[in-house]
Amino acid sequence: MQTPKSILLHIDGTARCAERVRITRQLVETFDAKATAMYSVTPLLLRYPLAIEGGAMIAGELAKLDDEYRDQARSAFLAASAASPRLTWAEVAGGAPWEFARQALYSDLMVLGQRDAMDEASSGTPPDFVPNLLIETGRPALVLPYAGPTAQIGRNVLVAWKQTREAARAISAALPWLVRADHVHVVYYGDTPDLVLLAQQHYLKTHGVVATMHDGGGEQGDAGAALLSLASDLDADMLVMGCYGHSRAREWVLGGATRSVLQSMTLPVLMVH
Repeated sequence: MQTPKSILLHIDGTARCAERVRITRQLVETFDAKATAMYSVTPLLLRYPLAIEGGAMIAGELAKLDDEYRDQARSAFLAASAASPRLTWAEVAGGAPWEFARQALYSDLMVLGQRDAMDEASSGTPPDFVPNLLIETGRPALVLPYAGPTAQIGRNVLVAWKQTREAARAISAALPWLVRADHVHVVYYGDTPDLVLLAQQHYLKTHGVVATMHDGGGEQGDAGAALLSLASDLDADMLVMGCYGHSRAREWVLGGATRSVLQSMTLPVLMVH
């Protein structure tokens, strides 16, 4: 069990970013950790490549806007971090999404935000930013929803269990939360639930975690929706699950539950590929 000591926080210009900073402040205090905040968006010139035809003046104006947006995000970060010495701002050359992925390789945990298509500032973040990071880096990520309260995280946890590498890695990454939680629930959708849940219950007990087991029945047509519904019924404040997906022809092909949860999540989700 590795307690996260090095956290990489994604910063952008979205309205929900301040909430990510606040949650990260809680994490670094809980785990006696340190967090690095990295502003990472696609530069305007790459988002609007036709602007190159406008010449150096247009390109210069776009670069100036990039600087202004970064400065605004930094000011918002400083306000939300409340001068915590555990949170630092990192200036990385370029700061583009692929640079964030590189930095994530040197972190124990990423803190990311669910994409909000209604927030204009989200246009600077690629639509596949979260799954790309999860699949490319192999690092766990705490993904926070763009709506709803997040007063606390990790007191009442729901774990989605499958007999897969991804789910096993997710539980390992979640153990620092699970050992502190007031309530832990594990749900399994599939065959021989008694045997599978008993094995998982025994594993968690070896770590001092007493969990309530839930037989979800057979394989679900929309497992993501079923998970979110159960999380709501249990009043869970955190969901733990594996992230399933692979690359095909430069496009991420996600598993149904992963895609559904990332689109419709209503609570913080700890994901690992």
